[in-house]
Amino acid sequence: MNIAVIGAGVAGLAAAHDLALAGHDVTVYEAAGEPGGLASGFQDPRWDWPLERFYHHWFQSDSDVLGLINEIGAGHKVFFPRPITAMWHQGRAHPFDSPLAVLRYPGLSWPAKVRFGLAGLYLRFTRRWQVLERITVEEWATRWMGPEAYRRLWQPMLISKFGDYYRQVNMAWFWARIFKRSPRLGYFEGGFQGFVDALVAQAVRHGAGLRLRTPVQAITRGADGGIVVHAGEEAINHTAAIATVGPGRLMEMARSLPEAYLAQLRGLKSMGAQVLVLALKQQLMPHTYWLNLPANSVDKTRNPFPFMGLVEHTNYIDRKHYGGDHIVYCGDYMPAEHPYMQLTKDELLALNLPALKQVNHAFSPDWVRTSYLFRVDYAQPVPFINHSRNIPPLRTPIPGLYCANMSQVYPWDRGTNYAVEIGRRAAKLAMDDRGSQ
Repeated sequence: MNIAVIGAGVAGLAAAHDLALAGHDVTVYEAAGEPGGLASGFQDPRWDWPLERFYHHWFQSDSDVLGLINEIGAGHKVFFPRPITAMWHQGRAHPFDSPLAVLRYPGLSWPAKVRFGLAGLYLRFTRRWQVLERITVEEWATRWMGPEAYRRLWQPMLISKFGDYYRQVNMAWFWARIFKRSPRLGYFEGGFQGFVDALVAQAVRHGAGLRLRTPVQAITRGADGGIVVHAGEEAINHTAAIATVGPGRLMEMARSLPEAYLAQLRGLKSMGAQVLVLALKQQLMPHTYWLNLPANSVDKTRNPFPFMGLVEHTNYIDRKHYGGDHIVYCGDYMPAEHPYMQLTKDELLALNLPALKQVNHAFSPDWVRTSYLFRVDYAQPVPFINHSRNIPPLRTPIPGLYCANMSQVYPWDRGTNYAVEIGRRAAKLAMDDRGSQ
C-alpha cells in the first residue's frame, strides 16, 4: 500500500513504524515543526535534555509503549525512579502513593481509610470494567468508598479534571487509573522527545517519509477508490489513510463522512490543557514530584489554587540535565473556551505565582529564571455513562480511511502507552483489510 498517516504524534508514528516495517510506502503528515504531538519537547539553551511541553511519565504496566521501545532497540534508555505523589491537605503536602502513605494521611478518618482501602483493592484486582461504566464515579465511590472519601479525595480531583462534567464521568475510567498505576514512574534518556526521535529514526530507516510543517486541509475519496490527502496546494493519492487527529479536526478534514459517523464524533467531549512551565532558581517543594491540589468549585476563581496540579519535574529527574534549573509545571484542564485559556503568559504568571507561596512561604517571583506557556484544545476525553457504545470504530464508513485518537482508547486514559496501542491497531486493521481484498 501507499498509505498516509495524518499526525506525527505517538499514535501516528507507531502506525507508520509498523506499516513501513511491513514493506508499505508510508508518508506521515504533521502540521507542527517537530514530531511527537502532546509528547513533544522543547529545549532551553541552558538544558542538555529537552523537556515535555505537557508533563509525562510511564507506569511499569505500560506494556505497549515499553514493548515498542524494546523493539526499536532503545530499552536500555528507559529508567524508573520512585518519586513522591502527594495530596494537599490543610496547608501541607502529604504523600499518597502507597498503602502506608494512605494509612498516615491525616485527611481521612480511620473508618474512611478502611472503606477506601477495601474498595481500592477490589478495583486493583477486578477486570470487569464493563459493569462499572454503567455508573458514575460519584455514585460508585460514594456507595463503596464512602461519602467521606469521595467528598475529600475524589470529588475535588474530578472537579479539577472535568469541570462541569465531573458528575457525569463513569466509573470504568476511574477503575482504569487505579488498575494500571505503579509507584515507580518511567522516563527516557533525553526526555520523551528522545523516545519520539528514536521512533522516527527507526520508521524512516524502514522507509517511512515524514513531512513536517505540512497541515492537511482535507481528506477525500479518490477516483480510483483510494484516498486523496489535500495538503497546501498538493492533492496526493494514497491507497489508504490513518488520521490520528482529534475528533473535531477529523470532522473538518473529512467532510464527506456520513452523518451517523459525524454524529458519533460530535458526541465525544473533551477538555483542553494548559501548562505554565517555570524554570526556578530554587527548589519549590522539598521532595514531592506530583502534588494534587483541591478544587471545591467548577468556578476556578473560587478555588484555593488557580490550577489543578503542581509538578516539580526535577524532584523526579535530576536537574543536572536542565542546567541546574528547578523545573515546575502549573497544570490544568479546562474547556478550550475557558477565560484562563485566553490569558497571555504574563497574565497567567500574575494569576499563578501568588499561589506558589501557599506551597512554599519563602517563594518569591524573582525565583523564576524564565517561563513557558503551552496550550492544547484536545487533551482529556470525557467518558460518560456507557461510553463504549459511543466510540466510533477505527474503520470509518469511507473505505480506506481509519480514525485513531485518544477518545477511542477507552476505558484507558489518554497517554503515550495507549497511543502506541491504538496506532498499531489501526495499522494492523488497514493491512488486514487490504489483504482481504
